[in-house]
Amino acid sequence: MVSLLKLQKQHRTLNPYSLRKRKKEMADHQQHQQQQQPIMRSLHESSPSTRQIVRFVTAATIGLSLLVLSGLTLTGTVIGLIVATPLMVLFSPVLVPAVITIGLLTMGFLFSGGCGVAAATALTWIYKYVTGKHPMGADKVDYARMRIAEKAKELGHYTHSQPQQTHQTTTTTH
Repeated sequence: MVSLLKLQKQHRTLNPYSLRKRKKEMADHQQHQQQQQPIMRSLHESSPSTRQIVRFVTAATIGLSLLVLSGLTLTGTVIGLIVATPLMVLFSPVLVPAVITIGLLTMGFLFSGGCGVAAATALTWIYKYVTGKHPMGADKVDYARMRIAEKAKELGHYTHSQPQQTHQTTTTTH
């Protein structure tokens, strides 16, 4: 609005070409502002809900826990091999410690890799569930959640009615 007043004041001193140029600049500025408003509105509308944030935090916690377990298992396997290898070499023939070492190493790496794969699979499943892609087993999770909510509601009603029944039986016996 202020710039429009300035434009009108300058109109008296400017030639027609400068005036057209100024009006075009003003129109372009207004059009740019109008284009930004739907973008900001759509960004606000597409922000995640609280439920999605809780799901994401849960998924991240589970995934990171499994990845930490995988790393700890790998570290434990390596430390166990470092400690056990010299003892096996000193107290056994050469082939027995080699077989035991290879077996321990294989089991440790397989378990560690299995925990890593389990973490990646769990994170992928939870991501698909959170984004609404309905992964395999999601209907069972939803059904279990519904049943737990129903049982909690029933238990709440039961606990509210129990003190009243207890109070009624004690007053009738006395």
